[in-house]
Amino acid sequence: MDKNQYKELVHQTTPKSPILKNCIKAFIFGGGICCFGEVLKLLYGMTNLNEDETKLAVSGTLIVITAILTGAGVFDNIAKHAGAGTAVPISGFANSMVSPAIEFKVEGFILGVGAKIFNLAGPVIVYGCTSASLYGLIYWLLK
Repeated sequence: MDKNQYKELVHQTTPKSPILKNCIKAFIFGGGICCFGEVLKLLYGMTNLNEDETKLAVSGTLIVITAILTGAGVFDNIAKHAGAGTAVPISGFANSMVSPAIEFKVEGFILGVGAKIFNLAGPVIVYGCTSASLYGLIYWLLK
């Protein structure tokens, strides 16, 4: 079997992905997470917190809820249906931190959880901080 025949065989046997349906689901679930964040912002805004503290409380709450749902195995079931909609930065980041910790806990806290917890989140942290610093530098130079 040559390369083209193999490619055709793969194309015939691979199930077709319902792209439009997946995009709609991702939009609805991702938008739902963002709307929930806005509800939290309104609720925290009714307290004595200032705007910066409110934003911090909303972020922290979304991270904790996602971490708990990931630990309970619920977030993965949501992600099966929501697809990219669960990759909203704050919930996706929390999930990427907790998932490896759960997966590698059998290897112990040092070589399992401690060593593997940043497998997925590490590049996000490194490139996110680098990009933010570069953006800040450019902004400062232009201002």
